[in-house]
Amino acid sequence: MSTVESAPSAVRDLGHFIGGRQVPGTDPKNGGRHGNVYNPSSGALSGRAPLASKAQTEHAIADAAAAFPGWANTSPLTRARVMFRFKDLVEKHIDELARIVAGEHGKVISDAKGSIQRGLEVVEFACGIPHLLKGEYSDSVSAGIDVYSMRQPLGVCAGITPFNFPAMVPMWMFPMAIACGNTFVLKPSEKDPSCGLRLAELMMEAGAPPGVLNVVNGDKEAVDTLLGDPRVQAVSFVGSTPIAKYVFATASLNGKRVQSMGGAKNHMIVMPDADLDAAAEALMGAAYGSAGERCMAISVAVPVGEKTSNELMETMKPMVRNLKVGASTDPTSEMGPLVTREHLEKVRGYIHQGTLEGAELLVDGREFSLREHPEGFFIGGTLFDRVSPAMRIYKEEIFGPVLSVVRARSFEEALALPNEHEFGNGVAIFTRNGDVARNFANKVQCGMVGINVPIPVPLSFHSFGGWKNSMFGDMNQHGPEGVRFYTRVKTVTARWREGVNPGPQFGMPLHR
Repeated sequence: MSTVESAPSAVRDLGHFIGGRQVPGTDPKNGGRHGNVYNPSSGALSGRAPLASKAQTEHAIADAAAAFPGWANTSPLTRARVMFRFKDLVEKHIDELARIVAGEHGKVISDAKGSIQRGLEVVEFACGIPHLLKGEYSDSVSAGIDVYSMRQPLGVCAGITPFNFPAMVPMWMFPMAIACGNTFVLKPSEKDPSCGLRLAELMMEAGAPPGVLNVVNGDKEAVDTLLGDPRVQAVSFVGSTPIAKYVFATASLNGKRVQSMGGAKNHMIVMPDADLDAAAEALMGAAYGSAGERCMAISVAVPVGEKTSNELMETMKPMVRNLKVGASTDPTSEMGPLVTREHLEKVRGYIHQGTLEGAELLVDGREFSLREHPEGFFIGGTLFDRVSPAMRIYKEEIFGPVLSVVRARSFEEALALPNEHEFGNGVAIFTRNGDVARNFANKVQCGMVGINVPIPVPLSFHSFGGWKNSMFGDMNQHGPEGVRFYTRVKTVTARWREGVNPGPQFGMPLHR
């Protein structure tokens, strides 16, 4: 049984996973620091996560560095077989993992399982690593000279992941890195750390050697250690834009390769010719699924024309009011609680701010309470109409179940909204007109575009990443970009002489 599940008391003391085994955190009585982990549905304290010191983080880096030479020299086929076994183990334990995600993040079980499945798709892609690492070969580029390239691992890589996808986002990072021959140190969110620990156990059970995957729970002290340690060669981050900027700047300054994903404000344009029932259903799932706590959530709807706007609002108001909010383990729940009480108060504050700024509050989620769990971190779906681009609820990422509606008079006015926003993660358009859709996809300034698809997260064999202040770095996550990020190219020019030695050549080497 997992050590994550088998702690003896209701409030579990979590640890780290270093060198292939669970490592306890430092006892708070002896100067150690801990963060509290809550069950968002009940509001009860469920665990204590140790906040690693610099020394503890360096211990994990050292174990990863020691494991790297042997793992890098392991054949890609052997590494792929470990990934196949890891995939099988995650599938076998998906119900357990979903309960862990639901119990610490608050996702409903169906959403938790879906997020694990999207992470597994990257593991499936990583299983093809023997093919993905193949280089290029040019025969006889000159007399007796061949040129070929190879992709080789970097060394120790680090991942700093957010609270909203404690299974999926880590599985977007470490399987690709490890399959490429690197070793990895994962720093999950201290708000929901148990899933990362369990995934590390399953990776060891799959046959990865000790030290190949390490998990360090912590806060800024652990992060800064990872960003500054010269043994760490690459850093992948997902979180808010201010922290993404900090991670990118700090790690880059220390000579590391970085992919740093920041915040978002994703728009969905609804054209007059769209199927409004389909658009409303898409908005419900995209805005309120996972309680809006996802960087690809639709948080701005842009209906074009007054008729479209009025009809869409009349369709959506009862749908938002009737949204089934409940405990994450309730199979009838469509939306669970927010992750912490502090985040709940933050979202409530944004709703209050929207009313002060003059937006029309059609459905107020602050009125919601769950009788069975009065201390849970619950809020209902919120719908604002007649929002303007000058308002904070439009400009800033709320990261909660709040949908803002900005009415546009024309396609050009609608297109300008995502193009002029500081974020450029995802965007969608609903229309029956192929010319409009093609024009939109070509001109919109966002990294991921959906056409009649509200949340256009690419499948694992394509790459995930935004534009503008939604991403810092040159290479996206998973897919071909993920292989490039976690490897570097070495090009070999080889001569096998035939005949007479040509003697010293002092000029620029040229083809002859």
